[in-house]
Amino acid sequence: MLTRLVLLFLISLAGFAETDKPMLFRKPTLSRTQIAFSYAGDLWIVAREGGTATRLTAGVGIETDPVFSPDGSQIAFTGEYDGNTDVYVIPASGGVPRRLTYHPYPDEVVGWSPDGKQVIFRSPRNNYSFGFDRLFTMAVDGSFPSEIPLPKAEEGSFSPDGARMAYVPLMQWQRAWKRYRGGQTKPIWIVKLSDSSVEQQIPRENSNDFNPMWVGDTIYFLSDRNGAVSLYAYDTGNKQVKQVLRNDGLDLKSAAAGPGAIVYEQFGKLHLFDLNSREAKPVDIRLTGDLLEVRPHFQKIEPKRIRSAAISPTGVRAVLAARGEILTVPSEKGDIRNLTNTTAVVERDPAWSPDGKWIAYLSDESGEYALHLRDQTGMGDVRKIELGPPTFYYSPAWSPDSRKIAYSDKRLNLWYMDLESRKPVRIDVDTYAGPGQLFNPAWSPDNRWLAYTKQLRNHLHAVYIYSVEQAKTFQVTDGMSDALLTAFDKEGKYLYLTASTDAALSIGWLDMSSMNRPVTRSVYVAVLKKGVPSPLTPESDEEKPADKDKDKDKDKDKDKDKDKDKNKDKDKDKNKDKKKG
Repeated sequence: MLTRLVLLFLISLAGFAETDKPMLFRKPTLSRTQIAFSYAGDLWIVAREGGTATRLTAGVGIETDPVFSPDGSQIAFTGEYDGNTDVYVIPASGGVPRRLTYHPYPDEVVGWSPDGKQVIFRSPRNNYSFGFDRLFTMAVDGSFPSEIPLPKAEEGSFSPDGARMAYVPLMQWQRAWKRYRGGQTKPIWIVKLSDSSVEQQIPRENSNDFNPMWVGDTIYFLSDRNGAVSLYAYDTGNKQVKQVLRNDGLDLKSAAAGPGAIVYEQFGKLHLFDLNSREAKPVDIRLTGDLLEVRPHFQKIEPKRIRSAAISPTGVRAVLAARGEILTVPSEKGDIRNLTNTTAVVERDPAWSPDGKWIAYLSDESGEYALHLRDQTGMGDVRKIELGPPTFYYSPAWSPDSRKIAYSDKRLNLWYMDLESRKPVRIDVDTYAGPGQLFNPAWSPDNRWLAYTKQLRNHLHAVYIYSVEQAKTFQVTDGMSDALLTAFDKEGKYLYLTASTDAALSIGWLDMSSMNRPVTRSVYVAVLKKGVPSPLTPESDEEKPADKDKDKDKDKDKDKDKDKDKNKDKDKDKNKDKKKG
């Protein structure tokens, strides 16, 4: 048994001063002469026309959400210096950050008041429930914060006179879903702060509108209404929306207005959009600094960093996936082996072949995930096999003869592949995505069958068996229980599984019906062939009555034995008499 794992792992990353590659500059903000942004958890500042950036902060936690004050002299930002997420202010020229908020709930910077005397931030501190925030203002001198009179709000931008605000009322917890059109799409409302009445709504057809920036009589904002997220303008006078920046590329992630321009983030690079000429140009930024995470260094692999693991067939070694590498470790004696040693590639989900020779794992070396087979010693070339259409694949499962592998993908498909033909075969497609989407494939001992679980229309799982020879699927359980976790016995006569008959009220997982509902499971067995007895046939110990005929026979046998003994005694007496005579 592996009881200790102490491993130092060498990390080597590419140089960080190359400007031809995306650098993941985030959350830019703009003043008359400078641009500030977040990178690698710190704040940086650079001249408006670009050049070499200077680091403003170097705290242990994350510093993000920088926003210049209207006069450009200060930067408000979200920081974690003291372990909590709070609002800080730092001079644009650099210096010691000053903490403004002290509430235990997270406070995140949104903007400034037009006069530059107050910082706007969002926080759930006064909420009656979870799942939304409200906006607050905090004087730069550190007085008590005031709540902006809105029921809920995530982003906001004051009008130049401070009497109104363009704001986003809704939180979107899955903001990475592109072109989302569900119930959480985000509108931008214009509110009169004196009585909290909504005066206008920026026209939309269920698009995601966010990041409002009020400049003069125009509200600039980001939206995905025409495809990729781009920059739009709403004229508060004629109430018309125009797309001011054409975007045929990747989404714009964030933007900020400053004197005469808007700076925006796209694929890790920053661009300036001139409000007069309506033209955009990239900002060439170079970084110089002792970025500790990008220099080669040793990293201890802690248990929490292990993403998946498997045991060798005899249990003498284990294979682990950690930090994108595949490692094997001994149970007692020997060294840890890094089988992949590819810092720029992610390898994951290792599985040891039953014959002990190969380790299968998934690798994105080519840009799309493929199956790689490597000798367990780490020697020799890697066998690389395409798995099918480009997508995210999961959990290779070997057949007992080490010739086939089953696996699944993000598109809810279950596959298997014969490693000689290298042709992927789709077995089935699941019904729903979500936490309940678990195939749990299990091979039969003769390699001819694959058992798995699949969701039915009622959201309960049923057990299925796929015949490799017939290319046909058979349903085993009736769908009236939630069946999971299948396993064949060693002879392939029985299929063991777990099932629950009280799981129905907990299958929602996104609504209140799934809360605080206990679920129990029991182990069941299915007999796979006619004529095979059930291992659970009821048995009972019963007293058997004596057989009278057998008792008579026993008595006769006893009498015969007595007669024989008597005859033997008579013969002995006769022999004694002869000797005396």
